[in-house]
Amino acid sequence: MRKVLIVDDHTMVCEGIKRVIEDIPGVLVWGSVHSGEEALKVLRKEHIDVVLMDVHMPGIGGLGATLEIARLHPNTKVIALSAIDDAPYPAKMMEAGASGYVAKGSDQSELLEALETVFQGKQYLSRVVAQKVALSKTSKNSSDSPFGELSERELQVAQMIVDCVKTKEIADRLNVSDKTVSTFRRRIFDKLEIQSDVELARLAMRYNVLGLV
Repeated sequence: MRKVLIVDDHTMVCEGIKRVIEDIPGVLVWGSVHSGEEALKVLRKEHIDVVLMDVHMPGIGGLGATLEIARLHPNTKVIALSAIDDAPYPAKMMEAGASGYVAKGSDQSELLEALETVFQGKQYLSRVVAQKVALSKTSKNSSDSPFGELSERELQVAQMIVDCVKTKEIADRLNVSDKTVSTFRRRIFDKLEIQSDVELARLAMRYNVLGLV
């Protein structure tokens, strides 16, 4: 029996996903939690085969949780579920260690296909995401997201800055020093060619990333 953990900060979303996958033969929905931190706590006590991970959540978020799962629990696979199907999140989640990325607007059949594909040890991108990733590789223009220049950790910090999380709290969540967070902030601003948190928020809204729109 393969165990699946659902991670999403919206209870109704968790219940909807559970209804879609709970009747798959050989699959046990272990349960659901509402943050990346809670998911990591579960994994410290329980072996989970696949985590269905929302990308944008309070705390360390889906990106940070995926980085930690890949590092601490390499036998557990992550399938990202997100309403954001534009760059840079699909590529960043896969680079962080996710085995799949499914847009929340996809048909239920795509989620089932993603699970079966990942159970087989392969990677999966939903069709709309795969199409956009392919287009981003073949066309470079002014609409390309500058957030693609950020590392996975920098993108995670940028997300928390936009969410108005204070430096001390970011440091606590990432288990790093305040100075390290300030260094991340400076790198983010340099790469995005901005000078303030307000500019970061505006840029995030412009490129429809970080769950702002």
